[in-house]
Amino acid sequence: MDSMLIAFLLTLFAGLATGVGSLIAFMAKTTNTKFLSFALGLSAGVMIYVSMVDIFFKAKDSLTAYLGDTEGYWLTVIAFFGGMLLIGFIDRFIPKYTNPHEVKKVEDMEKPQQPLRDPDLMKMGLFTALALAIHNFPEGIATFVSTLHDPSIGLAIAIAVAIHNIPEGIAVSVPIYYATGDRKKAFKYSFLSGLAEPLGAIVAILILMPFLNDLMFGIIFAMVAGIMVFISLDELLPAARKYDEAHMSMYGVISGMALMAVSLLFLA
Repeated sequence: MDSMLIAFLLTLFAGLATGVGSLIAFMAKTTNTKFLSFALGLSAGVMIYVSMVDIFFKAKDSLTAYLGDTEGYWLTVIAFFGGMLLIGFIDRFIPKYTNPHEVKKVEDMEKPQQPLRDPDLMKMGLFTALALAIHNFPEGIATFVSTLHDPSIGLAIAIAVAIHNIPEGIAVSVPIYYATGDRKKAFKYSFLSGLAEPLGAIVAILILMPFLNDLMFGIIFAMVAGIMVFISLDELLPAARKYDEAHMSMYGVISGMALMAVSLLFLA
């Protein structure tokens, strides 16, 4: 029981790190579009790097171990683009956050604390929260199971996951805050996306222990990689360029990739 409690607490710690990133929403000014452009670029860099460098190949390793090299690689690619198709379908039919005619351009704003009221930003934040929650769920299972197997390895994984959950929290909180001007709402959605990790641990305890295998993990991770790349290319980067000042979005992308690369080194 003690080992299960330790494993759960480490998983909870990793998930709650998403809330640290969401605190960025409390420090940012609504009209600071330079920060917004950098933060959105940072988020895109984080998501693209972790998807293409880490998550995709974890999915491939799991599926090839289960199905063999050829079939496993094919299923990885199919699941990857399946994730893109899924989030693209949702994007096509999700309603706008507010009336598009109420959206105000940055140069038209009069009050410094007035939110941008950009419906695309709100939708982007919610999509990011969904993708990260899906990603964090199996990640929570992996952290929990690893800790049960070897607490020292589990601790290292939990710390590394917590580090790269911080910019993921930014990915959720910043667009929602800039869309609504509501710090509490930005924090809430970011915080809830991180809670998917301890939820994954609970599900592992109660239901999945006998059924977890490489096939299930591989398909989930490949789809999540596709979802995160789609969000980055279709939502985050265009929005970052929309509010860009002095190439801040590109600096953000590079910084996000570097930050995620360093955090993933702790998992090696």
